[in-house]
Amino acid sequence: MELDFRKNPSILSNMLDVMADGVFTVNAQGHIVAWSTGAARITGYSSSDVIGQSCHILEGQNCKGFRVLTEFLDNPSPYPWGICNQECKVLGKDGRELYLFGNVSILRDEQGSVAGAVGTFTDLTSFILNNQKIAVLEEQTKSREAFEQLIGKSPPMQEVFRRLRLAAQSDVTVLLTGESGTGKELAARAIHALSTRKDQPFFAINCSAIPETLLESELFGHVKGAFTGAIRDKIGVFQAADGGTLFLDEIGDTSPLLQLKLLRVLQESEIRRVGDDRALKVNVRLITATNRNLQTLMTEGTLREDFYYRIHVFEITLPPLHERRADIPLLVKHFMEENAKTFNREVNEIAQDALQRLQEYNWPGNIRELKNAIEHAFVTVADSCITLWDLPPEVQRPSSKTSSPSPSSLLKPTEEIRIREALKEANGNKTEAAKLLGISRVTLWKKLKHLDITYPAST
Repeated sequence: MELDFRKNPSILSNMLDVMADGVFTVNAQGHIVAWSTGAARITGYSSSDVIGQSCHILEGQNCKGFRVLTEFLDNPSPYPWGICNQECKVLGKDGRELYLFGNVSILRDEQGSVAGAVGTFTDLTSFILNNQKIAVLEEQTKSREAFEQLIGKSPPMQEVFRRLRLAAQSDVTVLLTGESGTGKELAARAIHALSTRKDQPFFAINCSAIPETLLESELFGHVKGAFTGAIRDKIGVFQAADGGTLFLDEIGDTSPLLQLKLLRVLQESEIRRVGDDRALKVNVRLITATNRNLQTLMTEGTLREDFYYRIHVFEITLPPLHERRADIPLLVKHFMEENAKTFNREVNEIAQDALQRLQEYNWPGNIRELKNAIEHAFVTVADSCITLWDLPPEVQRPSSKTSSPSPSSLLKPTEEIRIREALKEANGNKTEAAKLLGISRVTLWKKLKHLDITYPAST
C-alpha cells in the first residue's frame, strides 16, 4: 500500500514521534506549534509545556544556531540553506545543561512568504560530557607524580597512568605484565577505583599462592559434600565480587583445566561451583597479571591459546624500577613518610650519597625491594637523617663480579677530605667536627668506621 503523507498526516506524525532526535516547528511569529516525542524526551519539556510558547526556550548560552531563530524567521536571506549543523547549549526542564546539534529550515506558503520553520536536534550531552571528562583526566594525569597509589613522574610511568585511565573507562579485560614487585596489584586497584564499579567489591587472588586443588574452590565456591572436608556450602570469590572487580595475579601459573573454566566465565559470565550441576550468573570485571612470558607458556603447552587471547585484550606493562630511576627520589620520600608514621619517628632526611646509591642500584626486587630497604634504614638510623650505612648491605655495595670495593670507595674522595679537615679544625673533637659537617655525632662515627679514619682526639 502506498503511503501518502498529504492525505494521512498522522502517518508522518507517528514517524516523527518514533525518531530519537527532537523535531519541532514554529510559526512565522516564532511560536512553537509542534513538538515531537523525541524533543520532549531530550529536553524534559512536554508538548503542552511548549506549544504556543516562544521559541526562546531553545536559545541557550554560547549558541550560534537556535539563538538566532527569531532573527532567521524575520530575515532568512543570509541563510539560503537554513541554519545547518549548529551546536547549541540550552537548559532542560530540570535545569541540566544540554548540548544539542541541530538544523533549521524555513517553511514557506504557496505565495512564497515565510510561514514558519522546522527544526531537528540531536542530544550530544553524554558524548560531550564524557569527552570533557576524558580531557580533564588527561590534563590531570599529564606529568603528575601520583596516580591513585602509584607514584612516578618518569615517561614510562606517565604512559602507564594514561593506559590505566583508558582501561578504567570501560569493562575491557586487562592483562598487567611486568617483573615481580613493580606494583601490578596497585595498578589493578587504580583501574577499579576509577571505574564505574568503584563502589562495588574488589578482590585480589594470587593464583600461585594457593594449591591447585584448592584454587578452584576458592574461585568458584563449592557445595556441601563436593569433596572430603566440604562440610558446608561455600561462596567463591567470583560470587563475592559480583558487580565489582576480581584481580587474578600470576595467571600464568594456573593449569589448562582451570584456564578452561575461567574461559567459560569470561565468555558466558557464569560459574559452576565445585560439585554443583547448576550454572550461576555473575557480573565481574576480570583483571589478570603475570611476571612470566605467556607466549612462551603457550609454546610449551601450559597455557591455552584461546585463554591467552581472551585475557590479552588490553595489556599494560609496568616498567622495572631500573628503567624509571627518575622516580626513585619520589618513592623514597613516600616510603620515608609512611615509615615515619609507622615507627613514630621524625626521620625526614636522607644523605646525598645514600640517595645516589639508591639511584645507582639495579633493584632486582623493584619497588618492593626499595620499600624494604627504606624500612631497614628506619631500624638502623640513629637520628633524623638516613645515611649510606643505614641501607641494607647488598644495596650499600656496588655490584661487581671481580672484586669487592673497599669501604672508602663508597664515598666520594671530597667527603673524606672534608671529614679530615673538620676533625683538624675541631682539634680531633668529634662532636665539634660533626657540627661543622652538619651531621650527627653518630653519623660521623659511622663514616669514620667505614673510612677507617683515626684521629688523635677523644670526644
